[in-house]
Amino acid sequence: MRYAVLGGGKRLRPLLVYAAADAFGVRDTRLDAAACAVELIHAYSLVHDDLPAMDDDDLRRGRPTCHVAFGEAMAILAGDALQALAFEVLAADRVADAGIHVEMLATLATACGSHGMAGGQALDLAAVGKRLTPQELERMHVHKTGALIRASVKLGALAAGCRDAKLLDALERYGHAIGLAFRIRDDILDVEG
Repeated sequence: MRYAVLGGGKRLRPLLVYAAADAFGVRDTRLDAAACAVELIHAYSLVHDDLPAMDDDDLRRGRPTCHVAFGEAMAILAGDALQALAFEVLAADRVADAGIHVEMLATLATACGSHGMAGGQALDLAAVGKRLTPQELERMHVHKTGALIRASVKLGALAAGCRDAKLLDALERYGHAIGLAFRIRDDILDVEG
């Protein structure tokens, strides 16, 4: 688990938590649990994404992937435990407003499930060897990568105490655009590199 989480990376998702809260003038430790939770979810998703049944990658950020370093079974368990730890960290956080706390947990859960990363990964697996339309490609990316990016922005706003539906909707659109731009950039780098 440590190997997967502490192995480098941009930490974009936690930065988005902090940036969204900063837009509301909040810059304190009440953001840490949400930032940590999204990074733990991201780390788990990479461990599982690298597995032989998924993308079958041997390297991640210049190091052997988790399943190469520790075996496939340990990588699966590490990913599962990281996902559980993310919810444990977020659930243990003492957010002042119980309604916001529940919404934060639901936001993270949605980003991980069939309407989020897992659904996006399923679309990705179904698309292997097929040529996708731009709409199909966007749908896959909106789920696979974009869901956690959108959740990161929303979690930052919620942790800052935002309850304004219009502001949360605007941040959702912002997170959508950031997620799509990030995925397109990443795909271009994959092709070029």
